[in-house]
Parts: sequence; C-alpha cells; structure tokens
Amino acid sequence: MKDLVLVIDVQNAYMKGKPWECNDTDKMLENIRKIIDSGKADVVFTQFLAPTDPVGTWYDYNTINKEINESEELNEIEESLEPYLGRYPVMQKSTYSSMKIPELCELVKEYDRLVLTGVVAECCVLATAMEAIDLGIPVVYIEDAVAGISPETEAATKLVIAGLDYVQTTILTTEEYLG
Repeated sequence: MKDLVLVIDVQNAYMKGKPWECNDTDKMLENIRKIIDSGKADVVFTQFLAPTDPVGTWYDYNTINKEINESEELNEIEESLEPYLGRYPVMQKSTYSSMKIPELCELVKEYDRLVLTGVVAECCVLATAMEAIDLGIPVVYIEDAVAGISPETEAATKLVIAGLDYVQTTILTTEEYLG
C-alpha cells in the first residue's frame, strides 16, 4: 500500500497549557514522530490559518478568536515537528477540512490511502475524513496519533469513524499501523 500521512494542524495553540489545548498531545506527538520516522509513507503537514476575508460563521469565529488567530507563535507548527518541515510540505488552509486544499486533492490521487493524524479529532480531522470519503479516498484513522478536546469527544469521533469502518475507513493504533 502506498500511503500519504496527513499531519493536521499540529500547531502550538492546541498544545498543553495553550488556549485550544487538546487531550494527551504528548502521546499524539510521540506517535506522529514514530510514524514519520518509520519512513513507511510520504507525509504532508497542514496548518490552519484563519480566513483573511471571513464570511458567515467564519466572521464570528475570527471575531471570537482574534487574539489566537493573530498570534504568530500560537499558529506555528509544534516545535518537536520542526525538523520534519524541511523534508515534507506544509499546506495552509482556512477551513476545517484539509480536503479544501486543491494541491492536496491532486496529490492524494497518487496514493492508495490517506492516513490521518493531528488535531482536533472532532473538528479538522473528522471534517477531513468525511470529505476524503466523499471523494472516494480510503481513510486510515490513527486513533493514538489524533487528539481531541476531551477523551469523550475523541471517543465520539472514533465512534463516527467506526460507523464507516466496513469499507471506507480503517481505525488503527500507531503500533498496528507500523506493525
């Protein structure tokens, strides 16, 4: 299988002690690094940047989160992943779904599966999974390389993904994926 690993929005804002802190990001980061270091697949990073000319609810989102969205430090990719950024592309987006990036949609056609890691499980990761499925792309959800707002919302996301597990998705741990 030829896989593309997508590292979704692992930015400082979502790390421990930061405004949008996600659950167990240390474990998530460790597993993402294991997957990348394995050399098993190609990798693409995404970086969420707030829309510059927001409309509708994105206007409200930008207003509420103005301080975070305008912080260069909070929007940077997490420090332990910086060594990989020179080797793999970083694609910027201003929507939840990474599949709104035209270059990514073209690139993923070269692969058998899209492997999802990153944040936020119940937001950007789930939106990406659903849109990839709609495009006919098989999705692998690495449950211990994804972080959500809480263990409960992570479990709910996994339950939704599991509902598609019979054909369109596969749920694995890092160990199972690398095995």
